[in-house]
Amino acid sequence: MSNIFIRHATEKDLPEILDIYNDAILNTTAVYDYDPHTLEMRKQWFDTKKQQGFPVFVAEADGQVAGFSSIGPFRAWTAYKYTVENSIYVSVDHRGKGISKLLLQPLIDAAKQLGLHAIVAGIDATNDVSIALHKKFGFEEVAHFKEVGYKFDRWLDLKFLELIIRES
Repeated sequence: MSNIFIRHATEKDLPEILDIYNDAILNTTAVYDYDPHTLEMRKQWFDTKKQQGFPVFVAEADGQVAGFSSIGPFRAWTAYKYTVENSIYVSVDHRGKGISKLLLQPLIDAAKQLGLHAIVAGIDATNDVSIALHKKFGFEEVAHFKEVGYKFDRWLDLKFLELIIRES
């Protein structure tokens, strides 16, 4: 594989972003959803990110979107406005190549530039790779919710990891 570079996503990246996200829905516990999304749903998601002022990054490898990442509201109530939740997804063909690591740092940098205080990552408790990645960047496990999701005929545990990016 040639060089991988990180850039801001554009609307033309949405079909590839959709493919990556739908693979996560259909084949992994990275997304606690059952039904694939449509291109219109991804466009609404992207437009909402832009309206909210949150970045969407893509990792491009050999002219293809190999992964994407973003931050967005953690919870809807006003007092949570300084906390965001992050998301990182990598295409099945590009996993294990360090792309998630390349996609996480720009999210942290963007959160700092936006004057945010904390980033929360909600990660399936069996996703050791993602948990280890986040811990390498200073995230700490702050919660372990037992059996809060149900997918693939089994109950799923969810871990929350948090990074405080601005000390008060």
